Amino acid sequence: MRFVVKQLDNSAEYMDNTEQSFIFHEPGVHYNSRNVTPIKKNDYDKWSKEELIREIKKLKKRKKYGIVWEDKPEQVAELCKEKLPVLIEDESKVIQTDKSKPTNILIEGDNYHALSVLNYTHKGKIDVIYIDPPYNTESLDFIYNDKYIDKEDSYRHSKWLSFMEKRLKLAKTLLKDKGAIFISINENELSQLKLLCDEIFGIDNYLTTFTIKVRHEDRILKGDKDFHEVTEYLLLYRRSRNYRTHKRIRDNTSNEDYVYEIKELIQHPKIIEFGSKKVAVFEPDEYEIIKGEPDEKKLKKINIRGSIKEGNSSGRFYMAYLEKRRKDAAFLYKVPNMGDDCFGYRYFLAPKSDKKANGDYFQGVPQDRAETKEVPYPNYFDFEEDFNNVGYEGNINFRNGKKPINFLKKIFEVAGLSDGNVVLDFFSGSGSTGEALIRFNQQNNISAKFILITNNEVDYKTDSELKRNGHEPKTKEYEKEGIAQKICYPRMLNIKNGYGEFLPCKFHLKYFRTDFVDANPTDRNKRNLVEKSTEMLCLKEDCFDELKKGHEFCIFQDGNGKYLGIVYDEEGIESLKKEIKKINKKCIVYVFSLDESAREEEFEKISDLVDLKPIPSAILNVYNKIFSKRVFK
Repeated sequence: MRFVVKQLDNSAEYMDNTEQSFIFHEPGVHYNSRNVTPIKKNDYDKWSKEELIREIKKLKKRKKYGIVWEDKPEQVAELCKEKLPVLIEDESKVIQTDKSKPTNILIEGDNYHALSVLNYTHKGKIDVIYIDPPYNTESLDFIYNDKYIDKEDSYRHSKWLSFMEKRLKLAKTLLKDKGAIFISINENELSQLKLLCDEIFGIDNYLTTFTIKVRHEDRILKGDKDFHEVTEYLLLYRRSRNYRTHKRIRDNTSNEDYVYEIKELIQHPKIIEFGSKKVAVFEPDEYEIIKGEPDEKKLKKINIRGSIKEGNSSGRFYMAYLEKRRKDAAFLYKVPNMGDDCFGYRYFLAPKSDKKANGDYFQGVPQDRAETKEVPYPNYFDFEEDFNNVGYEGNINFRNGKKPINFLKKIFEVAGLSDGNVVLDFFSGSGSTGEALIRFNQQNNISAKFILITNNEVDYKTDSELKRNGHEPKTKEYEKEGIAQKICYPRMLNIKNGYGEFLPCKFHLKYFRTDFVDANPTDRNKRNLVEKSTEMLCLKEDCFDELKKGHEFCIFQDGNGKYLGIVYDEEGIESLKKEIKKINKKCIVYVFSLDESAREEEFEKISDLVDLKPIPSAILNVYNKIFSKRVFK
């Protein structure tokens, strides 16, 4: 068989001598003429068994269906080849109104770097992710490589997909097996995002697309558009099949639907056997159906359609025996020994004519009726009024739009958020997710906590004004106008102090920024990474209160009997051991080591009091995987 390769944009097409062709793409790989090599027939004879097996496995992985785009390099990802991200705390921005409250986290920095850090501190720990990424519309709402992407950019969609893929892959590993991710989007990138998420999370883990009404059909914002956008969308994916879909709880005690009585006008109706049942048959003039006020002794009328036809015994009986008797229009059938109500029989009503699609049956109030029932959530929600009034929420001005508190609380409800859960938003923008969760906690008397990530991006107009006045990025004057410092954090203060109709809230917040250490493989850089990893380790163990600090070690506690020790230099081991003996409680200890040992021999006499872990090897192992680069090796 002969093979030739033709370049088709970023794909490779193989054509053989049967004149059949196919295009293939492996997941996450974008082919070009430099990385695709055709296989010649005479090469196979030289291959080992192992090489042939690898090639067969590779062929099986070739993508038959999915999304392909021109992968574009991104500066924030390229930076990680030279610098490794860490977190540093800004202690001046801590908010602590109640020490008993769980610690919420706000991270200022690019979400690619912050998510990389969280892959070490929070892998498999997140219950719910909600994000509202840039929609990549024709407005200047999306920055790639420090430039706003406009409609004239021919790689606009490829850049957006490259941007989203990197972050969604990092986010997936943070979710618990029972976790789920919700993503807001509009029609501009909906189809592309759906295919991308199918690839990353698995098509079997797609649950639904909610349609969200965000504005009135007559409240037109831009008259020059061909169509007025009234709705947006919300994608829902689970991490795995272990995720349990939650349903609405409804009162099941109401009798308002039980309004019918059936009066039999003859004493000896005709009897027909259907299966093992002797059924009384009433012709149209031999019975009367009376509708009145609700009563627990009356009947409820149920139309036999959809899943009911096969979903319960009444539906199955009707389809098996009565559906075929359509010629007997409006006949009433009294079936004995059926139903779980007080009557001991069930009435079935044939359609009044063969033009009516379905019949009906009448049931009484179930004798063992539960007080509540579960009802599926709809995949449509009307939040038009909330989106229309969202401007005042948070008591901050945000030109790029923000999501309403009630909309986000509905997401938490659908997700079944409960006590102790962790919510992540890595496009937090104005901080709406944080405020919504604080108020959801109050409303439901739970203590879920959030991690918000936002860059300190300056909007296009302000950016131009600042640069015109000589203020460049990274300067104090420029940075204080960014979204993290001017919008998101001030909103947290407003929540604490109360505003408008919203009363002050008690919560605990710590503020971090992303920072970097040199990735050159030197012992000094390894030490530097450990010295700058304190906040990461506290975040990983959720243990922040400093108990003891020395030059070579420190100890933290969480107030609930948990202790964390960090050894920055081997000379601090003996001092730390003395402090642990005084505490006399189990302590998680991270020990600096140039290899992957945790100096276990040094702690042998107090081994029952310590849980030893080496650093920075564990951090580097995570980064090696993320950045596909062997750092510090």
